Parts: sequence; structure tokens; C-alpha cells
Amino acid sequence: MSTTRRITATALAAAVGMTALAACGSGSADAKTVTLVSHDSFGASKSVLAAFEKETGYKVKLLPGGDAGKAVNQAILSKGNPQGDVFFGIDNTLLSRGLKEDLFTPYKAKGLDGVPADLQLDKGRHRVTPLDYGDICVNYDRAYFDRHKIAPPKTFDDLIKPEYKGLLVTENSATSSPGLAFQLGTIAKYGETGWQGYWKKLKANGVEVVDGWEQAYNDRFSGSAAGKGKGDKPLVVSYASSPPAEVMGKKPEPRQAPTGVATGTCFRQIEFGGLLKGARNEKGGKALLDFLLSKKFQEDMPLKMFVNPVLKDAKVPALFTKYGAKIDKSATVDPETITKNREHWIKQWSSLVLK
Repeated sequence: MSTTRRITATALAAAVGMTALAACGSGSADAKTVTLVSHDSFGASKSVLAAFEKETGYKVKLLPGGDAGKAVNQAILSKGNPQGDVFFGIDNTLLSRGLKEDLFTPYKAKGLDGVPADLQLDKGRHRVTPLDYGDICVNYDRAYFDRHKIAPPKTFDDLIKPEYKGLLVTENSATSSPGLAFQLGTIAKYGETGWQGYWKKLKANGVEVVDGWEQAYNDRFSGSAAGKGKGDKPLVVSYASSPPAEVMGKKPEPRQAPTGVATGTCFRQIEFGGLLKGARNEKGGKALLDFLLSKKFQEDMPLKMFVNPVLKDAKVPALFTKYGAKIDKSATVDPETITKNREHWIKQWSSLVLK
């Protein structure tokens, strides 16, 4: 998913007092430890994690595994002898792969009845639990476009226009969930027979591809505060909720965020958590899933991971709503269609764009 949703895993582990594990297949060290396997962007307030530990008696250890695509691949490679107890961050673009590989033990988390039915994509089997959602869209650096007196792009069609040549960086569809979501957005827009032609034009217009979100946003995007403006790409595939991350902590608060969102380029992403099959601490894993769906965690999530909570009655902070882009209509692709075509589409994309 999604932030400066993407603080580095090492800094994040230090900030929330969790231990990052390095060994594969380590699982939980003892009955009082529960290990959370995730992408690099998992985040929670120290006080919120402390509340879980106080309520349950379990210590949380975090095992970050890179971008979501890479983390899912690692989970598949270690299935049967999982690295931890719970996996956080498999999304709707990758979900069918995890389910096909039988990664998860079914469990209906407490609080699931408070989640809208359209976010529960496992059709009542409860192998995974929806935990957050957001919209993946092209973000732009307002200062760059003001300086060059160019209107920022709004749609997919805009991105292939000459005035945006060489300005966009995106993530690799094969290794990054935002990258794959952006590709799926173009498939939703141009159809199963038209997206390839669009990507040929996008490549001809100088799109740059990097492995994951961290590199795209913090290293290559000129509007990233974390990157201190060192990047030279004023357009990046990120999240509709990324602009609040650029404002957080600034005094006084600006009238608008320094980055904006091309609202006609968005794809809806839903992230899930699941109890890993073969978990050494299954009881602790269930307790952690319950907690991830609790109001305490769900209301902490927006300003830690810059995603939307799935609980209908969870409150969202004013900063998040004030500076985040409101997406009236986000592209989607039916999960069954993704299941049927994902690997083929990724191979086609790789052949078109990377060669």
C-alpha cells in the first residue's frame, strides 16, 4: 500500500519499538511473540502497538520484505515453513496468486461485520481479511509545473502528450503492487486489446521504470520531501493519499499540499492480511488480525500508512481528508479477470516496456 507511507523498514522498526527479523523461516521465537510479515510500508504508532501488547501479552516482531510483490513472492517461496504468523499487505492485484498457492489458514477476524461487503473479496471464505484501501494514481510536483508554466496532467491520455515527455517514473509491474495497479488502470481504461498500444506510446514518451515505490517516490520524484527534491521526475505513480504525507508536521499548514494528484489515472487498491498456514503462533496470529481490524488500529492507520480504514465507523483525521485527493471514480478490474490474465499481462508488459 501506501506513505510517506513508505518510511524505510529499519527506521520504522526503531520508531515503533518492534524488532525487524532477518532470518528466513524464523517464525515466532516463542508463544508470547507474534511475527508480522509485511511489505516495507507497514506502520503503527508506538502507543497503539503497546496497547496490543498490554491487552494480549504478545510481543510483535516485524519482518519487512520489500515492496508488496516481492513480499508475496517470498511468502510463496517459504510456504509450509512461513517466516512469520501473519502476512500484511497482499492486495487485490496479487490476492488470487496468494490464494492459489494456499498461503493462508481461514479465520474470520472480529469486527469483520463492520467492513463493507464490496471490500470482502474472498467471498465469505475468510482466508484473508480486508484491512485498508486506497487509490493508486499519478502524483505531480506542483512547483515544477508552476515553474515551467505547464498544466499538470489529469488523465492517462495526457501522459502520452509531448509536453510530458520524459517526466514520468513508474514502478515495475512484475515487482511492485503500485506498478501492477497502474498497469491494471490502463487495462481498465483501454481494454484488454488496447492497453498494449497505450504502453508503446508511453514508452516512446520516455517513461522511466524502477523496481519499487520507495525508489520511484523518494529517489526519482522531484516532489518528495524525503528525497529532498533530488529526483528529476515531476510525475510519479503513487497514491491519492500521498499529498497529506508531504504536509504532515509542517507549521503553519499550507493552503494546499506541494504535490497533487492526476485524478483521471487512479486504480482502487484493497490490502488484506491473513494467518499464514503453518504459523508457529496461530493463536497469537489470530489475536493480531483481530487487532489490525480494531478501531484503535484502523483509526491510527491513515496518518501512518496513508491509506483508508475499512471499518465503516472508523474516523479519518482532518489532515488526511483536507489534503488527500477525493477520487469520485477509480478504475477497477474484476478479480477473476485479474486471476485469469495477470501473469500473461505482466509478461506482455515486460516485453513491451523493459526490452
